[in-house]
Amino acid sequence: MMRTGGRAAVMVGVVVAVAGLLAGCGGSVSNSGKADAKKLVLIPGVANEPFYISMQCGAQDEAKKLGYSLDTQAPTQFDASLQTPIVTGVIANKPGAILIAPTHAQAMASPIKQARDAGIKVIEVDTALDDTSIALSSISSDNVKGGQLAAVTLAKLVGDKGSVLVINTKAGTSTTDQRAQGFEDELKQNHPGMSSLGVQYNNNEAAQAASIVTATLAAHPDLAGIFATNLSSAEGAATGLRNAGKLGQVKVVGFDASPKQVQDLKDGTVQALIAQNPSDIGKQGVDQADAALQGQPVTRKIQTDMIAITADTMSTSEQYFYKSKC
Repeated sequence: MMRTGGRAAVMVGVVVAVAGLLAGCGGSVSNSGKADAKKLVLIPGVANEPFYISMQCGAQDEAKKLGYSLDTQAPTQFDASLQTPIVTGVIANKPGAILIAPTHAQAMASPIKQARDAGIKVIEVDTALDDTSIALSSISSDNVKGGQLAAVTLAKLVGDKGSVLVINTKAGTSTTDQRAQGFEDELKQNHPGMSSLGVQYNNNEAAQAASIVTATLAAHPDLAGIFATNLSSAEGAATGLRNAGKLGQVKVVGFDASPKQVQDLKDGTVQALIAQNPSDIGKQGVDQADAALQGQPVTRKIQTDMIAITADTMSTSEQYFYKSKC
């Protein structure tokens, strides 16, 4: 069920609204040197990914309700070296707050700390830094529980027996590392008939995930299932299985519900999806930024809900499907 509710909309005058729109569209911010308290910037992990687009949609809707302009700037790849200059540029424009999905739990600490030290309110969305002293609030799915849910779901699909593989994106990505850990822990604790072949990383490249599956099948032709921790991992896993003629035979649980993944579930390419609620993460990120800017209490950690979607439950789970545009 989608989460509802939230702050009442803040009424703003026409002049303030117009000024906010100008700032959000790249217009100049006051030269006074002070932060523009009515301007928010969302810095997702990567551009053109349905999860982050859905997050942006939720954030935009909430920002509009509360009287803020929201600008979104995303790196072309999920990479700290590409996200860092975006943060640096945003600092120079002095928004009131940034909502950011750090692309590395350690490497992004320094640039994000610079934003905080410049007086910008920092809200983490989706991913988080290891250093919990920098951001005021972190909103994400409970990724450990998501990994546990994936293990339980995959166990049902494979009859609670056989070898399974975890394909992860990049080491050091807090969310996907937590999913992998939750999955591995659940297997060890509650599924003695299943054995893990470990975690392999695809560098957020679907083609690399496909190669991992090809190599794993060559070494372990009895592979029963795959847990793919993110979009690229799931899409690559499906490609690798398709190339090997193993679609449907090796069960796949993916994480996230992009349009392509939903279609793969409909087609039977994957057997289940663990869906997050990115729109709600974006909405709550704006709510926390608003609270911080208003001098009100901020919640340090918020975790949003997830569900397992199978072919049988698709018709009742559409609110969890991710968007390709707002």
